Amino acid sequence: MTIESAALKRVKPSPTIAVTQKARELARQGRNIISLGAGEPDFDTPDNIKEAAIKAIREGKTKYTDVDGIPQLKEAICAKFQRENGLTYKPSQVHVAPGGKPVIYNALCATLNPGDEVIVPTPYWVSYPDMVLLAGGEPVFVATTAANNFKLQAADLEKAITPKTRWIILNSPSNPSGAAYTAAELGTIAAVLMRHPQVWVLTDDMYEHLIYDDFKFTTIAEVEPALYDRTLTMNGVSKAYAMTGWRIGYAAGPEALIKLMGKMESQTTSNPTSISQWAAVEALNGPQTFIHERAKVFQARRDLVVSMLNQAKGLKCPTPEGAFYVYPSCEGLIGKKTPAGKVIATDEDFAAELLEAEGVAVVHGEAFGLSPFFRISYATGTDVLEDACGRIQRFCASLT
Repeated sequence: MTIESAALKRVKPSPTIAVTQKARELARQGRNIISLGAGEPDFDTPDNIKEAAIKAIREGKTKYTDVDGIPQLKEAICAKFQRENGLTYKPSQVHVAPGGKPVIYNALCATLNPGDEVIVPTPYWVSYPDMVLLAGGEPVFVATTAANNFKLQAADLEKAITPKTRWIILNSPSNPSGAAYTAAELGTIAAVLMRHPQVWVLTDDMYEHLIYDDFKFTTIAEVEPALYDRTLTMNGVSKAYAMTGWRIGYAAGPEALIKLMGKMESQTTSNPTSISQWAAVEALNGPQTFIHERAKVFQARRDLVVSMLNQAKGLKCPTPEGAFYVYPSCEGLIGKKTPAGKVIATDEDFAAELLEAEGVAVVHGEAFGLSPFFRISYATGTDVLEDACGRIQRFCASLT
C-alpha cells in the first residue's frame, strides 16, 4: 500500500535541488567537488537590508501579517513596477508569497480546472510543469532551438493554442538558458495572444536586473498594454538582491485574480515571514546602484565561461543576454566513450560522468525539457569557474 497521493505521483522531485544535494554529499565524503547546479548568487545580502530586518525584530514586528503581504511592502512593489516597468498597480492588485514558487503555484491552483492546458516553452525552469500538474492542469511544451536563441516563436505558439489553453508561462531572462526577449520579440508573441482572449499570461521576471551588453529589459504588459488585464507579472527579491533564503516573491495583476491567489495562500502557507517582508521593503525602496555593479561582475563571469566552454571539444555554448546561467550543447559528445568505456548516450550521462571523473556538478538538459544540453550556473567566484571549466575541457578531451 502506498501513501502517496495520485496528484503527487504526477510530479518528480526538483532535479536542480537533487544535483546540489548530490554534490554536497560527495563533498562531505571528501571529494573535491565544484557545484555549478544551484541558481543562487554568491554575493551577500546588502547591509542596509539586513539592518532593516534587525530593526523590525527589535521593534517587535514578529507577529502574523496580512495573508498576502504588509501594506508597506505592497506599496513598495507598486512603486517598483511604476518606476522600472511603467506599469501602474494598486496595492489591491499585488500578491506577496514566501518565494517565487508559491506565487506561481497560487496562481495556477486558483485558476486551473482538470484538463486546462498551460503552454510552457522549452527549455523551462524545472518547477513549471510539475506545478501545473499538481494544480490539476496539463503542461503543453513548445520547443525552442539554439538557432533561435531559445526563444519562443510566434508561429509555434499559435499552433500550440487550443480552446483548453488557460495560461502561457514566459520567463525572461530565462532559467536555464539566460535568453531574454526584446520588446520586438515580445510584440510578436503578444500579437498571437491578442487573437486568443482565453489565454492568460504568467511572466516570470525574476532575473530582470541581471542583463548584459546594454540589453534593455521589457515585460509583456509593458509592450502590449491591451494584455494588462490578463497578465500576472511575477518577480521577487531573491536574485537581484541576493535574498534567496529570505523567501519573498511577489506579483501584480488583475484584482480578481489576486483575490483568488490570496484565498489560496490563506489556506496553505499563510503570510510570508514578517521580518523578510520588512527587509524586502528596504530592498525595493533603498539604494539600487549595487545591482548594476554586481551585474557587471556576472557579465565578466559569463564571458569567461562562454569562452572556455567553446574551447572544449564537442561543446557549443551560446552567449546569453541575462540571468547567471549558460546552456551549452553537448551534442558533439553524444556517442563518445569515457576512458573506462562508458558510452555518453544522453546529456544525463554527460553530467553523471563529468561529476564522477572531474567532480563538477552541472544539471542535465533533459531536466529542463530540451536535450542534449546542460546548465551551468556561473553565480560563483572567477577562480572557481576557471577551475571548473578547465576540468570540463579536460573531461571532454578524454572522450573518444
